[in-house]
Order: sequence, then C-alpha cells, then structure tokens
Amino acid sequence: MNARVVVSGVGVISALGHNRQEFWESLTAGRSGIRPLTSISPGLLRFENGAEVRDWDPLRHFDEKEAGLLDRFAQFGAIAAREAVADAGVEWSAELREETAIVTGSCVGGQTTEDEGFVNLYQKNIPRVNPLTIPRTMENAAASRISLEMGIVGPTYTISTACSSSNHAVGQAFWMVRSGAVRMAITGGSEAVFSLGFLKAWEAMRVVSPDTCRPFSKDRKGLILGEGAAMLVLETLESAEARGAHIYAEVVGFGMGSDAFHITQPSADGAARAMRSALSDAGLKPEGIGYINAHGTATQANDATETAAIRKVFGTHADRLQVSSTKSMHGHTLGAAGALEAVATVLALHNGVLPPTANYNEPDPVCDLDVIPNQARKAQVECALSNSFAFGGLNAVLAFRSR
Repeated sequence: MNARVVVSGVGVISALGHNRQEFWESLTAGRSGIRPLTSISPGLLRFENGAEVRDWDPLRHFDEKEAGLLDRFAQFGAIAAREAVADAGVEWSAELREETAIVTGSCVGGQTTEDEGFVNLYQKNIPRVNPLTIPRTMENAAASRISLEMGIVGPTYTISTACSSSNHAVGQAFWMVRSGAVRMAITGGSEAVFSLGFLKAWEAMRVVSPDTCRPFSKDRKGLILGEGAAMLVLETLESAEARGAHIYAEVVGFGMGSDAFHITQPSADGAARAMRSALSDAGLKPEGIGYINAHGTATQANDATETAAIRKVFGTHADRLQVSSTKSMHGHTLGAAGALEAVATVLALHNGVLPPTANYNEPDPVCDLDVIPNQARKAQVECALSNSFAFGGLNAVLAFRSR
C-alpha cells in the first residue's frame, strides 16, 4: 500500500530573496525581482533585464576553498537544501542517511564556469584549463554537494529535461517516498544562467521580453530569465507526525509525458495529458482543483496553448479555477522553475493566500482564465496543480493537497 507523502521543509534562494520568508513576502506583495542585469555589460544584448539573485556573496556560506569547487548554480542548490533540512528539523542518523534520496533538476548546470572557460581558451588564448572545470559544470554538482555536506548515501541523482527538470525531480522523489523505496527525499532544482554566451543563445531565439514578464496579458512580449534554487524535504505523513514535524502540504500526484510534436512549439494535447495523468495519480477529479501555478512563460505561444490545455482538462470548471504565473516575479529559472513554483504552491496552500500574476495589463481573449492579476488573493484551496512544460515537448505536473 502506498504511503501518504508530505512536505515538511522548504528552502529558497531567488531574485525575490535569499530565503523562503523573503520569497513568500515578495510573492504575496506582487513584488517583481526583474531588474536591469548587473552581471552583463550594458549594450551587449537586445534585452536588458533579468531576475538575478542580488547581493550574493558565496563566502558568507562557504569557505574560500569550498566556494572554488562550486559553480554558482551548485552553491544555490546547497544553500536551499540547508534551509529546507533545517526547516524540517531533520535529525540525521546513520540509518536515515542511507534511506534518504537526493533528486535534483538542472537544465544547464555550471553554465557560468563553462562560459568563463571558453572565454579564457578562445578569446584570451589561455591554453591551461581550470582542472575543476568538469566537477563545476556537471549538472549533478548540486546533488553531490548536498550529499557530501549532509553525509547522505542513499540514491542521489540529477534530471535534466529543460524547463521541466525540477518538476520531474520532485515527482520522482515523491514516487520513491510513496512506494517505500526511501524514507525521505531532498528534492528540487537550481540554476544560474547569467553568462554572456548562454544569454546570446536565448537572444537568438527571440523569445525574451525587451521589458518585463507579463504572463497571460495581451501585451506580453516574452519571458524573462531568472536564477536561483528551491528544495523541498519529502517524507511520509506517518514519519512527519511521529516526530512532530511542521507539515506544509501533501504531495498527492505526479504526471508526465511527451508531446511528440515539436522541439520548441508547445502542444495543448501534451500539456493536457500531463495534467490528466497527475490528477489520475492523485485520485482527484478535475473539479477538486482550485488553483494552478501555471507554466506561464509570457510568450505568445505558451500562454495561449496552456490556457487551451487547461480548458481541455477542466471544461466548464476552468471558469472557476484560479491560475497564476509566479514567473512574472522570479523570472523563468529554467531547470529550477518547477521547484520554485512547487514551493510557491505549497506555501499558497499552507497560508491560504494565492500569489498573483504580476505586471498584468490587459485581458487576452485566448487566455480567458482567472489569472489573479497583480494582487495576491486570500483563498482557502484544498488542491492545486503546478505545471511545467519544457522545450522538447517534455511535460511534468505536480498535484498538492492542503493540510
């Protein structure tokens, strides 16, 4: 018999703050972390804004040698995991360390390190490559660091499925705890994308907004890239209650699938299939969902397609759904997006407040949902979905229930 799985700890670092409290306060205030980029010289890109983690000093969290071993994305992942584990009040034993999984998501791994290496090699003609380049760039660097820091020797791995990476990670961690394969999991994702080469590649796709991120608004012009990390501690309800742990919400379902349609264009059928799969896994009817944290990238194609997918799944109930995209505030953090949005969803259920879609100006007939424009809304919602739909047509959806 499957166990019930709950979230007993969360940790976040993002453009909205360096911890979960700052993150939540910014979300509920509708305060955007999107600002002019500081890590890239002005004039090098067609777009000027991003959702950067501000005032980041790794030496506040790592000694100099440790910091040198870790790319920015891995530093973020470790910091978020530390906060989540402390929040959960985990007391490690040798047995628990063997029976805990670490499952993380990252789309591009150590992009900052990789870009610096190429600049040195090709632009500055420095033939000697940093010997730490490989361990700094590997996508599993954050997962491995968490394992090393906490002495966790259970299953530890990283999933890379573009923008669905951390939803896939959380979903698989949930299944592992539910099935009894492990007692506990630390799961989420981390990303650091602000290097010139990578940003030029995004510029070439012409999907980045010249100003800000306006999901579902008729005048939306594209996504805004972000960085950061979020981690969740998952364990069985029985375990959490036995040790008196604080419970944020219950994870009740996970669904995933592939569009088999197009490498970059979204498919309403594929997105709908993943949502239905999550509902089926959770044993929920569509009418049981009250809130959706949307993928909501603010591109013309995504928002219209996601709206169509929601209507395919929910029918007339879609008119009663409350939907928002928190990417309007923390940016699109690619492989970390699902984790940040899972935490946003869990905190929304726990606190009875739904975060808004910020920067919203004008209704769009092809996005005809209640998108909670600009102001957070007090609402007691029993169940919610968190959507991630990635390039390559890879979709992953999580379902949560309030506690």
